[in-house]
Amino acid sequence: MKYALNPALFFAFVLTAVSALAETVTIDGKDSGKIFDGIGALSAGASSRLLIDYPEPQRREILDYLFRPNFGAALQINKVEIGGDMNSTDGSEPSHMHTRDDENYQRGYEWWLMKESKKRNPNIKLYGLEWGAPNWINPQKNNVWTQNNITYILNWVRHARSDHHLSIDYLGGWNERGFDAAWYEKFRDALNHAGMKKIKVVADDSFEWKAGHAAAKDPQFAASFEIIGMHYPPKNSATRSAWKESFSTGKPLWGSEIGSDNYNGGAAGLAKMYNQGYINDKMTAFINWSTIWSVLPGWPYSGCGLMLADEPWSGHYVVGLSIWATAHTTQFARPGWQYLDGACGHFGGDPKNGSHVSLRSPNGKDFSLIAETIEAKTSRSATFAITGGLSSGALRVWRTDLRSNKNEDWFAKQADVIPQNGSFTMTFDPGCLYSVTTTAGQSKGMTTPPPPAPLAFPYKDDFQQYDIGKTPRYFSDQHGTFELALAGGGRKGKCLRQVVTAKPVVWNGDADPGTIIGDPSWKTYQVSSDVLLEQPGYVDLIGRVMQTDQQNKINGYHLRLTDKGHWSVFCRSYDKDNKKDKETELASGNLATAAGTGKWHQIALSFKDNKITADIDGTVVAKEIEDSTHASGFVGYQVSRWQNAQFMNFEVLPIQ
Repeated sequence: MKYALNPALFFAFVLTAVSALAETVTIDGKDSGKIFDGIGALSAGASSRLLIDYPEPQRREILDYLFRPNFGAALQINKVEIGGDMNSTDGSEPSHMHTRDDENYQRGYEWWLMKESKKRNPNIKLYGLEWGAPNWINPQKNNVWTQNNITYILNWVRHARSDHHLSIDYLGGWNERGFDAAWYEKFRDALNHAGMKKIKVVADDSFEWKAGHAAAKDPQFAASFEIIGMHYPPKNSATRSAWKESFSTGKPLWGSEIGSDNYNGGAAGLAKMYNQGYINDKMTAFINWSTIWSVLPGWPYSGCGLMLADEPWSGHYVVGLSIWATAHTTQFARPGWQYLDGACGHFGGDPKNGSHVSLRSPNGKDFSLIAETIEAKTSRSATFAITGGLSSGALRVWRTDLRSNKNEDWFAKQADVIPQNGSFTMTFDPGCLYSVTTTAGQSKGMTTPPPPAPLAFPYKDDFQQYDIGKTPRYFSDQHGTFELALAGGGRKGKCLRQVVTAKPVVWNGDADPGTIIGDPSWKTYQVSSDVLLEQPGYVDLIGRVMQTDQQNKINGYHLRLTDKGHWSVFCRSYDKDNKKDKETELASGNLATAAGTGKWHQIALSFKDNKITADIDGTVVAKEIEDSTHASGFVGYQVSRWQNAQFMNFEVLPIQ
């Protein structure tokens, strides 16, 4: 049977289909809306460790992609960890006060990163937050809710100003560990009395809206902080009532940590969050973890950042798609701009069709529209009516195809759009991100990074070229702090020393202090070092270190030497099935000449195929032990908790 086509019905069907995909949005400069506080990123958990070791010009180029206005991500908030000498995800960051009587405000790399961000953007806001703290903050309990900690943070703020000429804008409490209302009240009072009233306090940098829920019922607690910071904002209804209470306080609501996704693969999620976080939850700032992934390859959350820079020895880096997803907002709206609520919403009222937000500048004339169609299956068409004193001049358009892996499809300038009679119509392709603006100056930074390359053999470091208190090049502390010090044991010169002598307030579980260095491709080599124990305990030299899913534990082959002269070679790994650590002893013995403390010993581990050889003071104590658990990996040191140990003459040599 054949059916005849009725032209009138066909036209009506097409008109209905087109109308379903078209809509009109009014961008009204007189509209109400929240004030935009900015988009930033977070350097914490040792995620930026290797960046400071990059050579020029690559280091400068990377920093430009992160912080330089109208070049790349153009970040508007730089959030950093206040180091606490303990593992905070992918390593430990050093404290400015290891003990109550110790102060050194040059340790670590966060001061440097804040200064570099300010150098590029003087208007960037700085935000400090703790993951953990030194033992003296609270030796009885594993938390930071003490007066000691208030003193500790205020010292950090004071010396940010006096030593580094940095003004801190925001401070939090304890990352993802809830809040103590009484502590926040004392903290706010202390800041005020110290002349730091301008600093805004964020509560509580955790996964739920509990701080807002409590503040809605407790005026004294509510007065102790200015911003409600939420991590990885949930969409489930269980937290909706707490969100409403948080919103009712009138305080800005922030996604104070979001992301934790790959520098390319996480871009779509960021683009959606930047728009829909405001539309759905009226959040006015978003901070991605991490700023950059600059960690030795293979560690937990590997690649989570706006871009990748994990090879300082080669200078290689990768500008992630997440840089450009972020640029679509930061290059088109600045903190202080205002959302226009009537022009913020979902296409067709459905988040799966995509979303759009509009913001106007303080001058009341300029505006920007950011639209995403990430989940849309078809193109979306919309007409935008411009009113309320906003400019109706030429509009500049930038587009990113989030489905493409081609750089030329990312943050690409399009033809200008000329409004007609105070309105313009645009069609948005599915899977894309658009920015439309009356402003000018946006640009796409272009550089040519060197190709990737492994860290070459031989690799040696005698630690003499660094200043006291500094971290040597490429060494990445995993727990505790290893820094340059004057050598003991009758030797002259400098050594690398583990300096933390008591368990910190930890964010993860406790572990032996350790540090690692090297390349995951290292397979056939000998690692050697001089070592000295200052107190009874043990020191490990480690090889073929590979880490996949643990924090603050160092897998690999360990050569352990104790103050009693006992030595052992053991394999440490993680049993994924039973979710527990596994240590297998491969060889052990006693060496009387190696007993005692305060004496230097040379120890070495060699790896060839599946054979492992261990050497102490020129004596081979274990020869060609066979084990195939770890085929390649980094090298490192580990020290018993919480002891001082010293290291000199570090070498990694190829063997035949």
